[in-house]
Amino acid sequence: MEIRGRIIMLLVFLLQTLFCVTAQNLFYTSRSNPIVTHKYTSDPTTLVYKERVYLYTGHDSGFQNGMPNPQEWLVFSSDDLQHWQEHPVPLKKDDFEWAANKENTWAWAAGVVEKNGKFYIYATVADPINAANKIGVAVSDNPIGPFKDAIGKPLIGEDVQTIDPSVFIDDDGQAYIFWGGYNQCFYAKLKENMVELDSPAMQVKGYLEGFSAGSRVHKRDDWYYLSYTSGSPSKISYAMSKSINGPWEYIGIVNEVPANSATNHHSIIDFKGKSYFFYHNGALPNGGSFNRSVCVDYLYYNPDGTMKKVWMTSEGIYN
Repeated sequence: MEIRGRIIMLLVFLLQTLFCVTAQNLFYTSRSNPIVTHKYTSDPTTLVYKERVYLYTGHDSGFQNGMPNPQEWLVFSSDDLQHWQEHPVPLKKDDFEWAANKENTWAWAAGVVEKNGKFYIYATVADPINAANKIGVAVSDNPIGPFKDAIGKPLIGEDVQTIDPSVFIDDDGQAYIFWGGYNQCFYAKLKENMVELDSPAMQVKGYLEGFSAGSRVHKRDDWYYLSYTSGSPSKISYAMSKSINGPWEYIGIVNEVPANSATNHHSIIDFKGKSYFFYHNGALPNGGSFNRSVCVDYLYYNPDGTMKKVWMTSEGIYN
């Protein structure tokens, strides 16, 4: 009986192990845009860590009371941008206890960054009906999560303009968080612990034509780039500066209105010697402005440092 019991326990253990491995290793290959085709994904943000790209997205997952009702963020990873692995859900809106179980609050765009071996996701919990959006911060020891609320309260909020956070770490190690919506873009310094502001909220200096949301900052050579969602339906525009504090000079449009989607949201990375531009469209069956799908195309620069317009393709980076 003892031997039989041990055999049963071993079989249960093996089945549990097999289930976990299967659940965490859902491999698929994307040879075209959109990247993910078995569910709707939106608002991409990307992180390059140890020769691997981690793609974090929103999850367009249906409607409640006639409104889109995203409640979680997703994560995928790849070491070649062709074979992608889907990981378990890293963070849900209700993981923020201060946002849990509230009707008409949604998981909107996020930004992710790594510092000193820890991973931080800065996530919008949206309540646009009451003009009371908030930004929370969650932390993990692993880029795929799970992420846990780092401070037990919003990092920034509440205001209708508190949406679409992203974090940029400068060459000197100073981290900055950018956010904003409805024609105003803000930024602030973060403390070394990455979960507290180290300055008041400051409005970005300079001219950002048509700014509406989705600010992202990256640096190439001596130039800082502030790219953002502009207009409605949305394009991606950008400005440049020699200083993280501006003033920012508007340059132009880098990405036009995506197919079958009135919204646009993006992320820019360099990976293995090439530059990539992630965005979303509504190209999947039954897709649209509330059922979006993340795509990727190449990004190129001109000799003067300005960015060339990104051509959105169905082939993606695989042509």
